[in-house]
Amino acid sequence: MGKFCEVCEKGAMSGHNVSHSNRKSNRVWAPNVQNVRVLVNGQPKRMNVCTRCLRSGNVQRALPTKSNVEA
Repeated sequence: MGKFCEVCEKGAMSGHNVSHSNRKSNRVWAPNVQNVRVLVNGQPKRMNVCTRCLRSGNVQRALPTKSNVEA
C-alpha cells in the first residue's frame, strides 16, 4: 500500500544488485510515495501520491484553511 501511487498507478519495480564480481541479488526499486491530503471532488482525502504527480500538478493539495488552524 505504501509503495504505490494512487494517481498514476506507479508501483515498485524489481531487478538485481550486481556486484563487482557480477553476482546478482534481487532488489526492489520503490517510487517516492507520500501520504498527503488532496482534493477529490471538492473534498479532502488522504492518498498515497508519488512526488512526480505532486510536482507536475496532477493532484491539488488540500491545505488547511484559516478556520481549521484557529480551532
